[in-house]
Amino acid sequence: MAETGRYSHYAFIVPFRDVSLRGEMHSAAYITYAEEALAHFWSARATEETDPTFYVSKVACVIHKALRFGDDVSTAVRVSKIGGKSAGFAILLFRSDALVAEAEIVWTACDPETGEALALPETLRDWLYQYLE
Repeated sequence: MAETGRYSHYAFIVPFRDVSLRGEMHSAAYITYAEEALAHFWSARATEETDPTFYVSKVACVIHKALRFGDDVSTAVRVSKIGGKSAGFAILLFRSDALVAEAEIVWTACDPETGEALALPETLRDWLYQYLE
């Protein structure tokens, strides 16, 4: 896994509760951990008064190799796209240095009171650009 300042890292160990009878991690758990990694990514930024509310407008995941109970997993989050009203995130999951899954999550900015989509504030866009792949 490339180590650069353009990634946000989060790690976990696959718990028994997330494993099927086949011994592989449930597919929904990949999204759960991708969302946790994304939450960790956002925790590095102080909330600003101009920040919009976000809703998830897209979620996708490609599983290359199944994870199993006890696997030590690391993640890398990066910004894959910055639109006028949305931001896309690529969340990569690794076992050792091998890429095992890739998730994509797109967030759309909206007004917290009306729910209407709105433009990303410039300060937020500037922060996101440092993680753009």
